[in-house]
Amino acid sequence: MGLIADVGLFVLVPWLAWRLLGRVIPIAVLPIIVGILLAVTQWPIARLGIPSASGDAIGWVAVLILAFTAGLEMWQHPGEDPNEVPVLPATSLPRLLGSALVALAIPFAVGSLLVHAVLMPLPQWRAPNGHDWIGAMSVGLCIAVSALPVLIGIVRELAPADRPIGQLALRLAVVDDMALWTGLATLQFAADGAAALHGWQRAQFLAVLLLGGMVAVSGWATRRVRHPPLWLVWMVLPAWLAAGSWASMQLGLHELIGAYLAGALMPPRWVRRLPVEQVGTFSLIWLAPLFFGHSGMHINGHALTFPSVLASLLLVVVSIATKLAAVALYPPAPALSGRQRLAVGTLLQCKGLMEIVAATILHQRGMISDFAYASLMLLAVISTLLTGPMFRLFEGRPAPRAG
Repeated sequence: MGLIADVGLFVLVPWLAWRLLGRVIPIAVLPIIVGILLAVTQWPIARLGIPSASGDAIGWVAVLILAFTAGLEMWQHPGEDPNEVPVLPATSLPRLLGSALVALAIPFAVGSLLVHAVLMPLPQWRAPNGHDWIGAMSVGLCIAVSALPVLIGIVRELAPADRPIGQLALRLAVVDDMALWTGLATLQFAADGAAALHGWQRAQFLAVLLLGGMVAVSGWATRRVRHPPLWLVWMVLPAWLAAGSWASMQLGLHELIGAYLAGALMPPRWVRRLPVEQVGTFSLIWLAPLFFGHSGMHINGHALTFPSVLASLLLVVVSIATKLAAVALYPPAPALSGRQRLAVGTLLQCKGLMEIVAATILHQRGMISDFAYASLMLLAVISTLLTGPMFRLFEGRPAPRAG
């Protein structure tokens, strides 16, 4: 009964709302909005068995799959129609990497400094683990991140003339995604300090050996097993995902970091034979809403106050302004016009699901407070909702339907 109510509230209701609203709102944020409303109004839904243990488990597996497919996307061209080759503006790999790093560094630096100077002195924003700088950098990381899965859906819905700009943004977002998981791991090690390396037992050393073995096996398979039978690839996938998640958990990191790393370590030729986008889309629409709806419910209703809403709006302004400024200063392609640079920056400021996953990990580890978590959840929703209208404003084309 609880699982049926869970699915009805966080999967079917958002899907129906998405269809009735003409798909103008990305479906990914609707379950979060439902969860936030439940947390604020404190409706007695516990009598229906919500959140259910089965719903928690299904949502958790779905987010592991999303993180895994995000790693797999490193070896794909996300959002591209295989029957259509977009004509991208002239650029180079060093230029793309440099632009991606600038688009990460400026929002991260400005956001971290601002949060540390303005918000961290407030008692409600003090991180539970007592590390103010780590708390500020955790929020700065969430400000800097881009939402790869949601962005793929948005780019697919763009008009054909706009897709080259969308593809440029996706190439930068892939680097953002890799930096997000690397930054999360680094911040967790920094929060644990020297204790992270003390008291290692057999499981921790086994985890390091397992990750090293995955790197070696991936390199060997890339060179020697270039065209494996498809059934073999599908058999390896769950074991590969489980191995990466277990290894990161044993090392004191979050399982999602290991899931992403496992996807990134899959042999590229194997990955190209998989329906990565279809699997990710299915998880995003039909399974992951349980996780994101429950994440919205986990907001402390008392933390979602007028000051936290103001803080969210401040973070939104900082996130948008710094991302637009970074892309305008160092665009991924030199020939982009001013409006096109701003259009790319608008797509990159979309936070979506990855920022919510990052905020949930940081909150669970005590690296950000309840108030910071509530503000970051609102930031994710607002920035995602603004992506489509802002892109149309800068690009000046007819409205696409958000996927």
